[in-house]
Amino acid sequence: MVEELIREYEPWNRLAQNIAFGCWALALLIVLGHIVKLGITKDPKLKYDYINKSEINLLWIASIILIVGCCFYANSNIEELNALWIFVRVFTTVSMGLIVALIIQNLLKFYYPFFIEKRLKALRYQPRISPKTGKAMKLLSEEEEDAYLDEGMQAEENVFSIDYDVWKDEETGYIKIEKYAGHLHALECPECNYQTFKVVKEEILKTPTPTEEGELLKHYQCSYCGYKAKKTVTLKTSTKFEESTAATA
Repeated sequence: MVEELIREYEPWNRLAQNIAFGCWALALLIVLGHIVKLGITKDPKLKYDYINKSEINLLWIASIILIVGCCFYANSNIEELNALWIFVRVFTTVSMGLIVALIIQNLLKFYYPFFIEKRLKALRYQPRISPKTGKAMKLLSEEEEDAYLDEGMQAEENVFSIDYDVWKDEETGYIKIEKYAGHLHALECPECNYQTFKVVKEEILKTPTPTEEGELLKHYQCSYCGYKAKKTVTLKTSTKFEESTAATA
């Protein structure tokens, strides 16, 4: 009798196993594809943008597919099935899957950014190679880079919406300007210590002039515990803007 029941559910068990193996293979391909993409992307800025935009999302998608595969595999050994068993299996499988998914989601959202931030910083400040000479270029300081940024770019930096890095080949004068988001990732919350403390609003309290500095009020809020804080930042007038204003006058 038992052997007959096993044979009766054998097609489903085999199908469930095949689906599980297919999900695991797909999840593995997504991760391997990501690793290959990182390996063949040599330009640090392109690699930076790819990691910043796609890595967490790809790992989350691969994790979900992996969990789905585990759920099917857990139900690929059916020997007896009735209404009660269907309810128990579905409830248990869905519950365990949701718990594991929630754990992985929290890891990717609250802990993984610490790891990814270190990699992004290393890529951002990795010496760029000049296509003219093949030698390492120099990263200009905030004061030096103003000479190569137009007024719009400097305005973006002044309100912290965009940050520009300027690399210079001192031998040939070749310039490479790279654009970064002003608030790349959340900061560590002083209340809960998770990296979920973000700027949610900015107010210009005082507009900078050619002779006086301005003030910017930044509103922070933790997306995890809800902790809020404010910080006043000085807006400096750029040297290039002062010179341009003086020339116009």
